[in-house]
Amino acid sequence: MIPEDLRYTAEHEWLAPAGEGTFRIGITHFAQDSLGDIVFVQLPEAGASFEAGAALGEVESTKSVSEIYAPVSGEVVAVNSALESAPELINSDPYGAGWLVELKATDPAAVGDLLDAKAYGELTVA
Repeated sequence: MIPEDLRYTAEHEWLAPAGEGTFRIGITHFAQDSLGDIVFVQLPEAGASFEAGAALGEVESTKSVSEIYAPVSGEVVAVNSALESAPELINSDPYGAGWLVELKATDPAAVGDLLDAKAYGELTVA
């Protein structure tokens, strides 16, 4: 359940290239499974800028509320509005329809500093 073609953070976010220095961001299968049933998502508006490591939103489940962190610095260029009415998409399809935002990275090369699938797998097994 850890796609090989994505990059990951130790806080359980994933990044996928979306073209021209833009990356689609979501939370991993491990994260959504740990949280349980997702009932609400708070996301930033397009145009908001974040530094790497800054909280950019929250995911609320039946168990807890968890912050979502920006894996890289950049500006939000798209938000998954489907999650407003169907936050459970994060549970059913965390790497597809359950994506959260798209971020235009200030420094796209910074993605190379994130975890690859093997390293993220080792983190979640420990």
